[in-house]
Amino acid sequence: MATPHLDLRIRRAYDPPEADDGTRILIDRLWPRGLRKEGARIDHWLKELAPSTALRVWFGHAPERFAAFSARYEAELDSLPDQTHDLLILRDALRSERVTLLFAAHDPDINHARVLDDWLRRHLQRGRSGEGTADLEQT
Repeated sequence: MATPHLDLRIRRAYDPPEADDGTRILIDRLWPRGLRKEGARIDHWLKELAPSTALRVWFGHAPERFAAFSARYEAELDSLPDQTHDLLILRDALRSERVTLLFAAHDPDINHARVLDDWLRRHLQRGRSGEGTADLEQT
């Protein structure tokens, strides 16, 4: 099966919404501090796709821990059941239009959104559906 085009981008949740954002999905476990729900235009808040609280606290956005954090976070993502509610919502959104993943971290390069973006792209390319792996091409 041909890999579908993945129209996915990431932005800080604090950035103002843009007309071409498509479906805006917040991927943090906690609501971003100081962000008003009115005007944020968040279509979905997918907490299950965020790193676990223990992993987030351990990482602490320390650049020297980013490689280890990325590997541990990917392991968490790999362990999600294929029918996880938040993965189903994300699958549907990716099939229909652009998806903008929103995160609250200050660093635009060292954050979980980058890891999730890479993970999603790899899983779409592989199209694998092994046990414990979220196959994004499922129907």
